[in-house]
Amino acid sequence: MVKLISPTSEGIKVYSVKEITHRIHDLMESAFPAVWVEGEVTGFKYHPSGHIYFSLKDEEAILRTVFFSRFNRQIKFELKDGLHVLAFGKISVYEARGDYQLYVERIEPKGLGALQLAFLQLKEKLAKEGLFESDHKKPIPRFPRTVGVVTSPTGAAIRDILHVVNRRFRGTNVLLNPVKVQGEGAAEEIAQAINEMNRLDDIDVLIVGRGGGSLEDLWAFNEEVVARAVYQSRIPVISAVGHEIDWTICDLVADLRAPTPSAAAELVVQNREDIELRLRDFKTRIKNAVRKQLEEDKEALRVLKESYAFSQPLNLVNQFSQRLDEFLRQLQNYLKNLVREKDQNFRNWAGRLEALSPLAILERGYSITFGGEGELLKDARKVKIGQMLKTRLAQGILFSKVEKIEKGED
Repeated sequence: MVKLISPTSEGIKVYSVKEITHRIHDLMESAFPAVWVEGEVTGFKYHPSGHIYFSLKDEEAILRTVFFSRFNRQIKFELKDGLHVLAFGKISVYEARGDYQLYVERIEPKGLGALQLAFLQLKEKLAKEGLFESDHKKPIPRFPRTVGVVTSPTGAAIRDILHVVNRRFRGTNVLLNPVKVQGEGAAEEIAQAINEMNRLDDIDVLIVGRGGGSLEDLWAFNEEVVARAVYQSRIPVISAVGHEIDWTICDLVADLRAPTPSAAAELVVQNREDIELRLRDFKTRIKNAVRKQLEEDKEALRVLKESYAFSQPLNLVNQFSQRLDEFLRQLQNYLKNLVREKDQNFRNWAGRLEALSPLAILERGYSITFGGEGELLKDARKVKIGQMLKTRLAQGILFSKVEKIEKGED
């Protein structure tokens, strides 16, 4: 049984909250100066200061953590809730709240490596935005006059490219924009160089790459800033990073992927010897085609020369002349018969019209009477006493005045 002693008794030490907390702080740091802790990220928060706050949890407990900005700047993958991680740091106490927590200095995803996870996360993000779609990829020119290269000025890549260009098509211009290809700041230099090349007018195609290396060595070509610079380039871009088995985000965004820098140069610069051989082949084929056509035309001319038309031209003219006379006689007979037929038809119709003419009726003793306004009179009831009338006879016209009207029966 614990015996309680009054704090007012002599020789009893009374601690302040600060002292107790400070002692716990020292004990924690001395007991856990460097530890790895495994857990699931929860409560992730990114502070405007750049510090990251979250907790690590397992099935039975939870541990607060702080990831200060000076340590988290180099993290490659996206830290988020639900991610299973291994965190390295020290256990200490935040004295203002009396909370013990893990101060993280390094963090890695559980299972996948940090760089591999970062690659997959960025690949998924850019794929959703459409940066890998074939619709935006530009064709590579077949005969570029100037090839731009973004790579290290001292690496094997530029030497391989120059060797291939000089061997395959000497005289092709190569413009190098030198950059770092690995290490801190390399991605930003590569992206800036791509943008600078796009401000020039005479570059036909752009090779971006470096020689082989580890995933860490090639990482600059997996950075988002490089991917977006390649995507926004108006100049067609060939990505040539590492060896044939190496794939980067830059490869996926570029208009064409080459397995090596040497292969990129071979893809973009045609072999002069191959071109000259093809030209000689075309020349031979054209000459043979022209010769064959000339021979065919010559044979056709010979056949024409030996034909009846050329051997007896006067006889042919006489035959055509005689046939023309026959056509003229046939035409004249046709026209005479046509005129005779049309004249007879005209007479027949004229006779019919004559029989139907009112004037023919007048010849038989009838007459036609008109009123004062020229209207045809058919009813005596419409005429008035004293009205002037005009009567048309077969020969001549009579003018009369009405003195008497006798209305006939209907």
